[in-house]
Formats: sequence, structure tokens, C-alpha cells
Amino acid sequence: MTMNRRDFVKTTGAIAAVSAFGMPHIARAEGKKVVVVGGGTGGATAARYLKMADESIDVTIVEPNETYYTCYMSNEVIGGARKIESIRVGYDGLKAMGINLVFDKATAIDPEKKVVKTAGGQELAYDRAIVAPGISLLYDKIEGYSAEVAEKMPHAWKAGEQTKILRSQLEAMDDGGVVLIAAPPNPFRCPPGPYERASQIAMYLQESKPKSKVMILDSKQAFSKQGLFTQGWERLYGFGSDDSLIEWLPGPDSAVVSVDPENMSVETSFGDEVKAAVINVIPPQAAGQIALDAGLADDSGWCPVDKKTFESTLHKGIHVIGDACIATKMPKSGYSANSQAKVAAAAIIAMFKDEDPGIPAYVNTCYSIIGKDYGISVAAVYRLSEDGSTIAGVEGAGGLTPSDAPDFALKREVQYAYSWYNNIVADSFATS
Repeated sequence: MTMNRRDFVKTTGAIAAVSAFGMPHIARAEGKKVVVVGGGTGGATAARYLKMADESIDVTIVEPNETYYTCYMSNEVIGGARKIESIRVGYDGLKAMGINLVFDKATAIDPEKKVVKTAGGQELAYDRAIVAPGISLLYDKIEGYSAEVAEKMPHAWKAGEQTKILRSQLEAMDDGGVVLIAAPPNPFRCPPGPYERASQIAMYLQESKPKSKVMILDSKQAFSKQGLFTQGWERLYGFGSDDSLIEWLPGPDSAVVSVDPENMSVETSFGDEVKAAVINVIPPQAAGQIALDAGLADDSGWCPVDKKTFESTLHKGIHVIGDACIATKMPKSGYSANSQAKVAAAAIIAMFKDEDPGIPAYVNTCYSIIGKDYGISVAAVYRLSEDGSTIAGVEGAGGLTPSDAPDFALKREVQYAYSWYNNIVADSFATS
């Protein structure tokens, strides 16, 4: 690696802060209104940084849930390493800053009238809107799958109740059962997520149900941090041996194309029927439903944006951040959403003052906990290409856990992951 982890975190934090807000307080933009659709990591961060920069801006978050569960670290809940309460976040910190919270579902955005409409009948006027809707799950891309079937074959790709369902199924499973994970095609939220989940489940099985195993049916032939994952699986779970706790079957023949919840089985693209005691189906994904309904997505199902400001290229005055947007080389992750939110907030502040937003910097760090005292990570600093078309990694910045990392370094990565979690939640949601 070109720098150690602590220096990277310091450097990227400084870059993010300076690029987004060059001074502690920016000149006021009297009477301006910003409505933020979605109160997850991206939306919460954008609202907070707007309010920190200029208290005079009227900032409103529209979010249907009064309690938010972070998707990051939810795999540890599924594996039993932490409780669901540990990933629960409230909005009191943002309220204390003077940010308005409307706990309702956004049902429409009118870019001409500049109004966000809610299920409860409210119409919220805005000068600029930020849409951070996360993802929608494309149940209909897998025959037989639906939101109702997900109660029996959980996706657990939106943290909360689904997380608890999958965890309870693992606890109820008899020793010797197979846990099947159907991994989605690219692009999707949290590229390393299915493989960290397999790791966390294998850790639980190894300790509590050693006759069981995890099977990953994948539509892809490669996945994020694959070399580090498989190395960890070999060391911890016997990957590649007859007694392996994890079996990975790559695509394209292993893609799950249909499910049978009554028979607790799935069918692959090759035509094989595979049964399992617990089936975790992670379906294909697209931008959150409100973004689709508002015409912010293109034919890909994701939202094209000006990568300098994250303003939609389809509807001016609306900025799309986080999982829903097309950010080229940046992965769909919590830290990406946090970074993009700061860039969008800074751009909006500049636009309110009729100033050029400047050239932003973007960062991402992704930790994956493979086993007890065994963590891996990837970190990167990104910059905008000269023509503005691409957000690409800066060569030599960031890094990947070395394949020859000693045990103490792998253990330290786990502690870094926990520290990162606490910091990003505090940064995004203004928690103490």
C-alpha cells in the first residue's frame, strides 16, 4: 500500500472536507429551500452539510421511516456478531440542527413546479432538490419472487426487518442444512456485500452448526476483492476442499432465474434445481422507486448526473446521489454516498451564490469482515476527468489490504472497520 490506513483516513477526510467546504462557514443564501428525498446516509449527510455551511437554508428531509438501519455492518447482525440495535440510527441530531424532518413517503417530484409530493398529501416547494432514494429491488426479474415471498426467502438487502428474518432463519436451521445465497448481477448496492455475508454466516456455522455450509449461486464470474476473500476463506473455512464451509458457483450458468418458496428451492440458468434450508435471494436492482417515477433514470434503471455537481442530466434543479446515481468508477457504497453528498451540498451552496462549484474530490473506503479478527479493505481517492465524463481513481492513492498482511494487520482492519462505522454514522446523522 502507498500509505497506512490511519494516514489514508486522515488524508481522505481532509480532501473531502476541503473540496466540499473550503471554509467553516459559507456566505448566506437567504430564503433558499432544499428538499432532500431519502434520509439514508447520502440524504442525511447532504442535509447536515448544507445546514452546517449555511444556517439560513431551509432544509427538509422526506423519509418514511423514523428509524434508519444502516446496511453497512448489517451482515454482522446476520452472522450474530452484533445486535440489530447496534445499527439503528435516529434523526434527533439532525433535528437539533434545525433540519426539518417529514416522516412520509415521497410519491412524486414535479421538476417544473419544483415541488415534492408525499403520500400524506403534503407539497413541499424547493429551489433545489436532492434525491437519495437508495435502490429498488427488481423482484420480477426472478420468476416466482416477490416482496411477499421475501418474507420466506429474505433478501436482507435493505436493513431492518429483513435482517432479523434472515438471522432468525439461521438460528432455527438444523445443523447440516445448506444456506443458499443468490448473488445479483452488476451493478448493485455494496459489491462485496454478498461475499462478506457468506463469510459472516460461515463464521456462525463453524461455531454453532459445523455440519452446515454456505453456497453462493452467482450470475457473475468475478466479484469485488475476490482474491482477498478467497484467500480468507481458504484460511478460515477450508475453501476449495471437500469440507469447505463456503462453496461459490460462478456464472453465467449459476444465476438464479426462478424460486419455489413451497419447495424451498431455486432454479439456475443452467436448469438445475437447488434446494436449501435457508435461501437468501438478492435480486437485481435499480434506482429507488421515486427516482424511477420522477423520470430521473435512463434505460439502465440508474440516474445519469453531472459528475461535478450530481445534478440530474434529465431534470435540472434535482441532484441525485448515492446508490441511485451513475457515478462511473465509484462503487455503490455508504461511503460513496457520504462523499457524493458533500460534493452535491457544496455545489448547491455555490449555485445559490451564482458561483462555479469548483472541481470536487471524492473518496471511498470499504471494509469487509471475513472472520473473527480477520478484516480486509479497499480505499480510493477519485477525481473528475478533464472532460467531466468520468469519476476515476487517483493512481497511487488509497490501496488494498496486502495479500501477505500479517495476522495483527488483519485484526487491526476489523478495528478500523468498527471505527469507520462509528465515524460515518456520526458524520452523516449528527450523532454524538
